[in-house]
Amino acid sequence: MPRTDAAAAITKRKQKSANPSTAQKETNSSTSMADHKVNSDDFKVQTAKHPNMASAPLRPHSEQSKDRLSKRLSTESNGTSEGGAGSSTPVEVTALEESFRRFAIHGDTRATGKDMHGKNWSKLCKDCGVIDGKNITLTDVDIVFSKVKKKSCRTITYDEFKVALGELARKKYKEKPGEEAEAEVFQLIEGKAPVIAGVTRAVASPTVSRLTDPTKFTGSHKERFDNTGRGKGKAGRVDMVDTSGYVSGYKHRGSYEKKVNKPTDGKPM
Repeated sequence: MPRTDAAAAITKRKQKSANPSTAQKETNSSTSMADHKVNSDDFKVQTAKHPNMASAPLRPHSEQSKDRLSKRLSTESNGTSEGGAGSSTPVEVTALEESFRRFAIHGDTRATGKDMHGKNWSKLCKDCGVIDGKNITLTDVDIVFSKVKKKSCRTITYDEFKVALGELARKKYKEKPGEEAEAEVFQLIEGKAPVIAGVTRAVASPTVSRLTDPTKFTGSHKERFDNTGRGKGKAGRVDMVDTSGYVSGYKHRGSYEKKVNKPTDGKPM
């Protein structure tokens, strides 16, 4: 009996060596079963840590895109966060920074909103009421802008913008401490946007009114308008030939037809 078992084992090993693909299949199947067991164990651990993960509803694709866009915009801040520009930490844009960006891109399609030039800086101070004509004037605004900006630049960043506001705040509110004065100026700017002026109105002047008043016209220009100031059209530009047969100075034109064509109601024939 032992010799028979040994012979059977030798025969089985020969068959396996003759069919290597069968042995490889058995090895791969055992490996895949082990991997599946590990994955199932990991899933159980994650489910135990987050019991509501499996039951959480899936959000639409549009909402996920909006979330990614908002994170990207907050990450592209101009360095006000702890991580600075390019940081992966989401940054919440404050109302002051939002106003800075609105004024920074005003009137410039190529502006990125990360820096502001002197023209928009002056407009911001004017539209938001920082310039009062007494403590703060347009000259003071220009001087502070030149003071805080870098020598090789024509624009200021958001950090330099806050420094400039601090300079103006201490001059505008002299009776208040520095932090309170800055807070007052920040409140004037937070949430504001550039003021877009309306259509420019024509200034009334004697020269313009004389040129546009047809009652004061002389010569051939006077003949182009009637007594009410309304244009006559072609009759005011071209001499129209009268072919009616009446003399030009005759004042009773059409009176003969009225006499001949009188109504005869109530008269005997």
